[in-house]
Amino acid sequence: MARITVERPHNLGLEAARAKAEQLAERLASEYDVRYRWAGNTLEFKRSGADGSIEVAADQVRVRLNLGLLLSALGGSIKAEIERTLDQSLKG
Repeated sequence: MARITVERPHNLGLEAARAKAEQLAERLASEYDVRYRWAGNTLEFKRSGADGSIEVAADQVRVRLNLGLLLSALGGSIKAEIERTLDQSLKG
């Protein structure tokens, strides 16, 4: 099992960062059959072979992802995609 953690600072504020995380979760749900729910300021998500969370704070976002055996081989490219998506989304 592979574990990925990506952290990014931002200056969007808590509500705007939560909205960005919600948009991302909706996209993942439609494209990859991901189920998600909010637990406070943490968006928890799960699908077959992967689960994780997006912790949203007023000045930082942390993505944690656990990949099952089959998806572990794609860990490097999945991490790069997470970093690219966060960098684009958090620009403001």
